Amino acid sequence: MNNNYICKIASLDEMNVKWDYEIANHPDSQGNWIIWKKGSIENFKNGDIIPYYGIFDGKIICEATAVLNPRKVQNCEGLVGADTVYLSAFRTVEEYRGKGYFSSLLKFMLADLKKRGYVRATLGVEPSEKDNKSMYEHFGFVDYIKSAKEEYPDGTVIDVDYYGKQL
Repeated sequence: MNNNYICKIASLDEMNVKWDYEIANHPDSQGNWIIWKKGSIENFKNGDIIPYYGIFDGKIICEATAVLNPRKVQNCEGLVGADTVYLSAFRTVEEYRGKGYFSSLLKFMLADLKKRGYVRATLGVEPSEKDNKSMYEHFGFVDYIKSAKEEYPDGTVIDVDYYGKQL
C-alpha cells in the first residue's frame, strides 16, 4: 500500500465531490444518482449514515457507507438496529480495483464501527454479482440473513441476498 493513501470519514465537501463524480459517470441513470446524492447528503447531516472514503494523492478512489438508521434501509428487519449497522455503497474507481485499497477501507470502517459499539455488520448483494459475493465472503460476511427485492428511485427492482458478520 502506498503512503499517499488514507482512509477517513468523509466531509460534506468530499461527499459532494464524490457524488458529482458518480452522477457524471452514470449518464444512463443520472436520475437515480441525483436522488441518491440528495438522500445521502441529507442522511449525513441527520447523523443517519457515516460515509467512509479511501483517498489516494488527494483523489477519492473508493467508498463505503455505514447506515445507522433502520428507516434508511429497504427490508431493514434484521439488517440494522441498536447494535447492528448496514453497510452499502461499496465503490472503487476502476483503475484502483484489485490493489487492496478497498480492503484497507473496509478494515478501517469495521474497526471504527466496532469502536462505536456496533457488534454486527450486514450488507446486501445481488445474487448475480458473484465477484462481489466472493469478496464479501472473504471478509467474513457469511451469515445468510434473508433474500428480498429492492427498488431504485426509477422503479427498477433488483433481487438482493443479505449477509452479516460479527465485529
